[in-house]
Amino acid sequence: MLSIRNIVKQYAGHTALSDVSLEVSGGQIFGLLGPNGAGKTSLIRIINQITAPDSGEIYFDGQKLNQSHIERIGYMPEERGLYKKMAIGEQIVYLARLKGLSHAEATKRIKYWFEKLQIQDWWDKKVEELSKGMQQKAQFVATVLHEPDLIILDEPFSGFDPVNAEVIKDEILELNRKGATILFSTHRMESVEELCNSIALIHKSHKILDGRVKDIRNSYRSNTFMIAYTGNKLQLNGTEPFTEISDAVTEEGHSIRLQLKNGSSVNEVLQYLLPQVSITHLQEVIPSVNEIFIQNVNKIG
Repeated sequence: MLSIRNIVKQYAGHTALSDVSLEVSGGQIFGLLGPNGAGKTSLIRIINQITAPDSGEIYFDGQKLNQSHIERIGYMPEERGLYKKMAIGEQIVYLARLKGLSHAEATKRIKYWFEKLQIQDWWDKKVEELSKGMQQKAQFVATVLHEPDLIILDEPFSGFDPVNAEVIKDEILELNRKGATILFSTHRMESVEELCNSIALIHKSHKILDGRVKDIRNSYRSNTFMIAYTGNKLQLNGTEPFTEISDAVTEEGHSIRLQLKNGSSVNEVLQYLLPQVSITHLQEVIPSVNEIFIQNVNKIG
């Protein structure tokens, strides 16, 4: 769906993007991650043809990105873009007309979405009369109304309370099930874990990590396990097939975090522990996307 090749972008001597390449497959939910100022929004603006790269190319559905693709893309910017003193229904009709819909079709679709999101009485309200979260809902409708093939959401959950964030998350998943490719930038790592098939991490203008979420998490596995047990506290003497990382007392007994020694297996750990304690839980500890994010950002500084 989207092939981003060697994009470079500078602003007055500041490098926003340095040789960034990404591949976003059709039908994916793709998370674009990175600290503030990393270059995420600069890349999104280039994809939307708001600005142009200094070098590099972008291909959309096999064709070099051009103005004809605008109607196939829906974009919700982080800073939002609704006119504060204009009636919401009227301006969403206007924005839909810019995307190629007739007045009648736009009106029909807006009524459908307003009812779906339980905002039927908003047609004549002005944006300035709504909270930030409610403005977000209106902007979301404007973004998806023309049923774009690619939906780009820059910090889509900003300003939402937990209930409405869940509503929008469910709508994103439904749009994806219907065939839309979703590209979104976010700081909410729990959203990444729940929604994304693939991610890319951008830091200080460089792409430092990308791939499928499952593959990335698996690549950071370190043979670390959490084991809960009951009985007396383990007494270790250095002959065990693991290295203890931490040991804690819990309401049910004890919990030990350990790392296998080279060449050791989980079965060997169990054989070592079972004569001493009763094991109630064993789970491999695989880093979350948030932990991987922090680890990589701190590594570069």
